[in-house]
Amino acid sequence: MKTVSMSGSVRQNVGKKDTKALRREGNVPCVLYGGSEEQIKFSCPEKDFTALLFTPDTHYVKINIEGKEHNAILQDIQYHPVSDRVLHADFLRIFDDKPITVSIPVKTIGTAPGVLQGGKLHLKMRKVRINGLPNDIPQVVELDISKLGINQGIKVSDIQLPKVQLMEVANSVVVTVKSTRNVVATDTTTEGEAAATPAE
Repeated sequence: MKTVSMSGSVRQNVGKKDTKALRREGNVPCVLYGGSEEQIKFSCPEKDFTALLFTPDTHYVKINIEGKEHNAILQDIQYHPVSDRVLHADFLRIFDDKPITVSIPVKTIGTAPGVLQGGKLHLKMRKVRINGLPNDIPQVVELDISKLGINQGIKVSDIQLPKVQLMEVANSVVVTVKSTRNVVATDTTTEGEAAATPAE
């Protein structure tokens, strides 16, 4: 997966007063945890979160905290209920030899015959959770829809990914081609015409 770089500073004080001051200065209180190392409380400029949040992609994060780099993923984030500003973020350390679980975006490729017949493509799961080693996790999960007719779909159990495990319910539908009123009307008309032909 792609990697985003961020810079942080260790928080000397972690009280409410210090937290409010950080936010007024345009910084976000953060926590880095995981592995055998101690938890680190730090802050990052709010603008550094743009590359992480305003994209459908999932990223690894390389955090430089006062000269020491840490590889991590964004584990949790809190927003202000009115302004949607980032209030707090949790990062989890990652290691090449330890599996992690992340949500990866789903991308469809090809054109479904059912859509050409008037059906509507419905992506029910825009992301799927995957467990595996960091270097084995794909940037996206590509689903070939070129064989999907009307009322056909792809389930989690249909997806084959090497070296990683899907963490979703096996019979969950990821993408489907739904029938529309136009398709139903067309089918009804065709059947009516076919029935009328012998009578003539």
